[in-house]
Amino acid sequence: MSKVFLVAGAVLVASLGIARTKQESTQEKPKDSQAATEEYKISQEDIDKKNPVKPTPEGLAAARKVYGYDCDMCHGAKGDGKGDVVDSMKLTMHDWHDPATLAGKTDGELFYIITKGKGKMMGEGDRVPPTMRWNLVNLARSYSK
Repeated sequence: MSKVFLVAGAVLVASLGIARTKQESTQEKPKDSQAATEEYKISQEDIDKKNPVKPTPEGLAAARKVYGYDCDMCHGAKGDGKGDVVDSMKLTMHDWHDPATLAGKTDGELFYIITKGKGKMMGEGDRVPPTMRWNLVNLARSYSK
């Protein structure tokens, strides 16, 4: 009789564990889908933003410093998309030396992506002042010139 209770208890515990795992994975999927959808929604207002910062040697030099800390590990030291972690993270990066790469993006879109992030890329958010983020836009554009 005690063997029956032992087996029944084991089956009950196993089935509860399986049910909980299925419930957690079902709950996570909508979050992932929602995040993926939201990350690509850039408002028309953000797309239309004009870069108030003119490219200057000083601004580009300051942007290169931030870029060296935060960006070149993926985008490459020279914006060629050949950063140190590209292979290990299985990333597909674009070469910004090709003018076509950024041709379809406005400065506002680039600013938004730098600020909020995209895919595996973390956004700079408020860690970097807006002027520096605009300088990073100018730097990205400078690679194709």
